[in-house]
Amino acid sequence: MMITTSRLAVRSLLIALSVAFGSLAHGQEMEPRAFSPAPVGSQFVLITYGHQSGDVLLDSSLPLRDVELKLNVGSIAYGRTFSLVSRQANVAVLFPYIWGTASGTVFEDRVNVRRSGGGDVRLRFSILLRGGEALRREEFASRKPKTIVGAGLSVIVPTGQYDPARLVNPGSNRWAFKPEIGISKPAGRWTVEAMAGAWLFTPNENFFGVSKREQESLFSFQGHLIYTLRRRMWLSVNGTYFSGGRTKIDGVLNEDRQKNARVGATFSLPLTPQQSVKLAWAKGVTTRIGGDLNLFAAGWQYVW
Repeated sequence: MMITTSRLAVRSLLIALSVAFGSLAHGQEMEPRAFSPAPVGSQFVLITYGHQSGDVLLDSSLPLRDVELKLNVGSIAYGRTFSLVSRQANVAVLFPYIWGTASGTVFEDRVNVRRSGGGDVRLRFSILLRGGEALRREEFASRKPKTIVGAGLSVIVPTGQYDPARLVNPGSNRWAFKPEIGISKPAGRWTVEAMAGAWLFTPNENFFGVSKREQESLFSFQGHLIYTLRRRMWLSVNGTYFSGGRTKIDGVLNEDRQKNARVGATFSLPLTPQQSVKLAWAKGVTTRIGGDLNLFAAGWQYVW
């Protein structure tokens, strides 16, 4: 009986860690200025570190309580702006590394789990459909702010570390796609942004070695209120709401539909004409299933 209980404890805690790892990649992102204009030919490198800690809320039928998580992600990204049918377009690629720990109590057992490894590569393409003409640097310098409507597509490529003998891995062993549309409206020093999208997932045909894991669409909505202090120095208040994402294992639906909201803030500080740092904070305000986590992140960006 002790062996059975121990195995159940480890499996339940791994499920909790799996939920949290997944939240790093899907649904909970808050990205102010995702459709901001830039001169054609601009390139950037962004190095970011993020830390999440807090509790995880799971299906109440699981014999698991007091789950605590500490998750970290380090990433490096590269992006470039170019002209496409006379509109400004951008393509970016991000390489993450994830490590974290989880602890929880199942029955009377306190169990700890640790995982680390390379995560799935993320690609993003965006284009400004309105208010984003492709401009050279000399033309961009005299551009006047205007309302922007943009569209984007993010893709999660299953390149991360994955071992089918483990229930939890830094990689997801499946593709994910997020079409998105957004609007950005300036008003003096203020800018109001709104975005809507949905994550679409392919099945993981090799989940825990022998199972097929599917996930329903996860819908995401973001809003940002940005205040520009001076050129390239700004502060934003952010909010996001996401719903859906119920999973299915071998045809059996799980009671894990998400319906969560987060608030946060982002600050961008220029250091030189090419360099800047970004600081971000976010906190869950309502959580049905998944991580009720606090997030702190810092990034360094170089643009040329």
